[in-house]
Amino acid sequence: MLRVAGSHAEAPVPIMGGQTPAQSMNGNLGRRLGLTTATARTQKKGTDMDLRLAGKRALVTGSSAGLGEAIAKFLAAEGVTVVVHGRDVGRTNAVAHAIHAAGGRTQVVIGDLLTDGGADAVASAALDGGGIDILVNNAGAYHHLSWMEATPDRWIETYQSNVVSGVRMIHRLVPGMKERHWGRVIQIGGGLAIQPIPMQPDYEASLAARHNLAVSLARELKDTGVTSNVVAPGAIRVPAVEELLVEIAPRFGWGSGWEEIERGCVRDMVPNDVGRLGRPEEIAAAVAYLASCHADYVSGAVLRVDGGTIRSVN
Repeated sequence: MLRVAGSHAEAPVPIMGGQTPAQSMNGNLGRRLGLTTATARTQKKGTDMDLRLAGKRALVTGSSAGLGEAIAKFLAAEGVTVVVHGRDVGRTNAVAHAIHAAGGRTQVVIGDLLTDGGADAVASAALDGGGIDILVNNAGAYHHLSWMEATPDRWIETYQSNVVSGVRMIHRLVPGMKERHWGRVIQIGGGLAIQPIPMQPDYEASLAARHNLAVSLARELKDTGVTSNVVAPGAIRVPAVEELLVEIAPRFGWGSGWEEIERGCVRDMVPNDVGRLGRPEEIAAAVAYLASCHADYVSGAVLRVDGGTIRSVN
C-alpha cells in the first residue's frame, strides 16, 4: 500500500489497499450523496439487503475527507446518525453539510486525538447527542520515509497517531457499548500490516498494531454483545491519489488519460487480481457490513478489501 503523506484525519489517501447505498432502503439518500459507483453490481428489485442500521449512532474518526468521508456518507445513507470528526473545521463541516443536505442525520466534532484532553473533548461532544453504537477508528498519519529517515522519534509520533489515538477512543466509548450489550469497533487497517515493503516502516508497524489490538479487543469483549474487527483496504482511488498518479504518470510512461494511468499503476505498483484501484465506497460497504446485524457472528476478523493484492491465505 502506497500512501500520500498526510493525516487520515485530514486527507486519508491510500494507494494500496456489493451493495451501494443507492440500492438500500435509503437509496435516494445514497444517490444524493453520490455514493453509487460504476462497479456496483445491479441488483433486482426486492433483493436489497437491509443492514438494520437505522437509528444507530456512529463516530467515524478522521472523516473530513478520503475514506473516512466515504464511510460517514455510506453509514448515513443506511440511516445511521454519524458523528463526523476532523481537525479542520471547514472540511469537517462540509462533509456534515453534504450528509444533511441529502437528508441524513449528522453531528460535527472537532478535536485532536493525540492527547487525553483532546480525546476527552471529542468523546464528550460525540456523546452529547446520545450513546455511540459504532466506533470507526480511521484517523491517523503516514509519511513516505525510508528506514533511515524514519527516526525513533518519528516512530513514536506515528504510533501515537495511528494506535494510541484509537485506544483512547476505545477506552472512552466501549464501556457504554458494553452497558447497552451491543456495539461495533472497527479499525481501518491495511495490507501493509501483512505484506510490508521497505518504505514507511513506522507506518506499516502501526497498521500491524491496529490489526493486533482489534483481535485482542475481540477476546476482551467476549459475551458482551460488542464486536471488534478490521477492514484492510488495498489501493483506493480517492482524489488525492488521482492527482498524485497524474503527476507521476509521465515518469512511468503511463499516458495521459485516467484509464491508461490506472492500468499502469496497477501493473507497475499495486498488482491485484481485479485489475483496478478500489473505490472508497467499497471500503465503506465493508465497514457497513461489519457494523450491521449480519455480522453478529464476526469478531476478531480482518476483512481485506484489496482486489487480491495481498498474496496470503490468512
